[in-house]
Amino acid sequence: MSPAYWWGENSGWHLGLPTAESFLVVFPFAVLAVAMWSPDFLGHQVFQKISYPEKTDKVLMNIDDTMTSCSVRQAVGSILGGANFTSSWGTYIVPASIAKRPIPGGAVLTAVLCIIAGLWGYPMDLAIWQPVLSVALVVGVYLPLLEAGMEMTRKGKTTQSAAIVVFSSALVNPVFGWALTMLLDNLGLIGCKERSAQLGFAGRVLIPAVGFLILCVAMGAVGMLPGIPPFLEHFKSLG
Repeated sequence: MSPAYWWGENSGWHLGLPTAESFLVVFPFAVLAVAMWSPDFLGHQVFQKISYPEKTDKVLMNIDDTMTSCSVRQAVGSILGGANFTSSWGTYIVPASIAKRPIPGGAVLTAVLCIIAGLWGYPMDLAIWQPVLSVALVVGVYLPLLEAGMEMTRKGKTTQSAAIVVFSSALVNPVFGWALTMLLDNLGLIGCKERSAQLGFAGRVLIPAVGFLILCVAMGAVGMLPGIPPFLEHFKSLG
């Protein structure tokens, strides 16, 4: 449980303490990961609604509370070496919903098993085994995102946004695709024009424009923009 073990040069992940460059490299994808929590949680909530009987809205998970608790979990897990084994809760919810199993009780049981596995250590080797990891990603990430995407694009208002995300992500990278789509959508150039009209200047122009600029600078600094050499000398030598 000692962070010094996991972040040692001769123990744990053998990475040593992270430097400023380490944070810069992962910054764009960290922003994207946090941004993807919203549709991911929405997908899990959709599966809950499918699984639960009528008049049980009060027991559905609260998106704000869930995101807050996940943020704390991610921070603590990262400080302890990045072993965020409790991510299994999301992987459990989807098949449990499909199988019509009680989610709260199962989630508590999963949490207990995760704590035991984290202290025991050995199951971590099984958790990162490629077949297990692939199934977990399909069930716990891709399915809820697909479900959320289908729910969002059902009325056709976000079809343009979805198309731009796909193509720009394929041409550049997912971070650029998400940031560009967020900017265009908030400006009202694509997507729901009514939602854009209700936003203030900060929400419509300032925040998405600054976010897009910061992400582009960060990606350019480490060489994540195709055809453009890294801005920082250190990453030029790595290329």
